Amino acid sequence: MKRNHAKAFATKAHQGQVRKNSSEPYITHPIRVGERLEKEGCSDALISAGYLHDVVEDTKVSIEDIEQQFGKEVADLVASHTEDKSKSWWERKKATVDHLKNAPKEVKYLIIADKLDNLLELEKEHKEIGDDIWKNFNAGYSQQKWYNEEIAKQMYAHLSPHEIPPYFKEFEQAVKRFFK
Repeated sequence: MKRNHAKAFATKAHQGQVRKNSSEPYITHPIRVGERLEKEGCSDALISAGYLHDVVEDTKVSIEDIEQQFGKEVADLVASHTEDKSKSWWERKKATVDHLKNAPKEVKYLIIADKLDNLLELEKEHKEIGDDIWKNFNAGYSQQKWYNEEIAKQMYAHLSPHEIPPYFKEFEQAVKRFFK
């Protein structure tokens, strides 16, 4: 299955990287995203994209490399969730919010699985470190609040009730809880 190859590929690509506010290996985040998508019964391509979602943004791997290794469907999913790092934080996040509104459901599933994992980790780190967590980000509390609240608002657009996975509600609750 592609997903096993994707997990191994991402592990190698992220080798030596750590999370922003901890010494935890970076790969733990894409693994949790891939596993959440797997638990929801998503397609092999989407699960693979979950494991690979940060490799183009954060390593020397290109979208072309992803397409060559995993095919166009996986590459398109990864590309749909890869930010243009030449743009400002505000431009990148606004583009994600705008994209999310009309994105296909698979792209929404990937984005929300990623954002939920990031927010749950942020919540955990905030309990340990306090407001110092914001020092490691390009944007502080109020900008992060805006971004996460906008994601929560747009994620349901164009989805019918039976297409909404339970973790969307979990994300919505985490946003309300953390950014009260």
